[in-house]
Amino acid sequence: MNAQDKELVALFEGLDTPGVSDAMDKLGIPGQCLGIAPLDNYAGTVVGPAFTVQYVSCGQPAGTVGDFIDDVAPGDVVVIDNGGRTDCTVWGDIMTQYAGLRGIAGTVIDGVCRDVGKALGDGYRLYTRGRFMRTGKDRVEVVAVNGPVSIGTARVVARDIVVADANGVVVVPRGRAREVAETAHRIEAAESRIRALIASGMTLGQARAQQGYHQLQTRSA
Repeated sequence: MNAQDKELVALFEGLDTPGVSDAMDKLGIPGQCLGIAPLDNYAGTVVGPAFTVQYVSCGQPAGTVGDFIDDVAPGDVVVIDNGGRTDCTVWGDIMTQYAGLRGIAGTVIDGVCRDVGKALGDGYRLYTRGRFMRTGKDRVEVVAVNGPVSIGTARVVARDIVVADANGVVVVPRGRAREVAETAHRIEAAESRIRALIASGMTLGQARAQQGYHQLQTRSA
């Protein structure tokens, strides 16, 4: 990651996907990746710039399926658009091993993965539509790298900021990352105050009313 990448990633420290999602709702920004789930109930949150990859059905002769990973920077999140296909995978144990060695933060796939034992054993973070053992070789090929892709109805552009945890994946447009992070921190601060108030004996209704809970994620006029 370059200096600007690191600066933007740092803005999201202490946040999770629900908070970021609420902030994006308030700002009227789409980006929640519908149908993409974590392979495991990961602790903590991964935040990193998107390295995007698009797959299509292969031609004759078939193209390559994974060589792009040599170009992914440490700290990046690989974001793969396989059109939501669940009949063949685009990520397995060799990719997991290599990504871990290179310090890649995680992988998001609109599609499926395999060799999940390796990912679970290594603690490598995968967010996908599921798992299936059939290879994508001779079925799909890479058609574009670092172009716009679609992941679970969300549009992702290279270097957008990916936020992923046990709840799922949210993609923040790079140009609005500061605004989203600032809004998410304000929402989290209000919710923290609500938790403190109910712990001290206030009713939930009272605490929510005092902190304006029901308007926290309501879109600004």
